[in-house]
Amino acid sequence: MNPEGRRISVLLWTGFCLVAAVAISADRVVAIKAGGFSLTSPAFASNDRIPSQYSCSGANQSPPLVWRDPPSGASSFALIVRDPDAPNGDFIHWVVFDIPGDARELRASLGRSGPPKQGTNSFGRVGYDGPCPPPGAVHHYRFQLMALDAMLGLGSAATAAEIEAKALSHRLANTELVGEFSR
Repeated sequence: MNPEGRRISVLLWTGFCLVAAVAISADRVVAIKAGGFSLTSPAFASNDRIPSQYSCSGANQSPPLVWRDPPSGASSFALIVRDPDAPNGDFIHWVVFDIPGDARELRASLGRSGPPKQGTNSFGRVGYDGPCPPPGAVHHYRFQLMALDAMLGLGSAATAAEIEAKALSHRLANTELVGEFSR
């Protein structure tokens, strides 16, 4: 085969691999979002205001959370609460992981020590620190729950980035609850 023919073959093969990778990724995204896996809170509805008691304006307690219909094979769950509207970008308010696979809730006012394991938030503390935006615009707090096929086994002060990196190959499904808060 001449050099031009080889180059065309390599380009075609590369294109095929790229299309296959995108198709596999698309299937994985669909699988991650499929099913009835859902996250709610008895304290606030999706896209509603988070009550003050769960913020720095109140008692700064963690809100109660309940999830339903996780995918089969879920061995654990991990929760990350972030404020993407923070002045400097994503601000992490709570990191909880290695939640047992048979759990279906986190109770309100979860202390800073486990179980389950809690990681380091953007305040530099382990545990929950609620909404505390600067006065003005409404901020959206994303409670993102991941169903995983394994315990992550990270240390108690793990960061959200460490948990997300370790969870990448173990994620079965995601669900999210969004609450709003302003001061």
